[in-house]
Amino acid sequence: MENNRKDEVYSNVVRAGKRTYFFDVKETKGRDLYITITESKKVYNEDGSEYYQKHKIFLYKEDFEKFQNGLADVIEKIAELRATGNYKPDNDFTSNSTKETKEDEVDFDNL
Repeated sequence: MENNRKDEVYSNVVRAGKRTYFFDVKETKGRDLYITITESKKVYNEDGSEYYQKHKIFLYKEDFEKFQNGLADVIEKIAELRATGNYKPDNDFTSNSTKETKEDEVDFDNL
C-alpha cells in the first residue's frame, strides 16, 4: 500500500451495514505507532442532502493490550449471553451485518 499521508502506515476498511469503520495504523514523528479507529455513517439533513458523521478514537501503544483484552472480554460475554437463548443467535447478527446496498457505499472524497 502506497502511503498518501506521511504518518499513515496501514489502513483497513470494514463496511458494516450503514456504518464504515476505518482502522488506521499511524506513526508519530518519533516513530511510535498508534491506532485510530473511525466510525463513519451517512446521515441526511432535513433538506435531503447527505453528509458523513464521523467519530474517532485514538489508541496509543501503552493501551493496546488493555483495549484488546477489554474487547475480547465483551465479545466472549456476548457469545455467553447468546448461548442462553435469550438473545438473537450469532447467525442472525452476521447475516444482517454483511448485506451491503448502494446506499452503504462510501465516497472517500466526502470523508
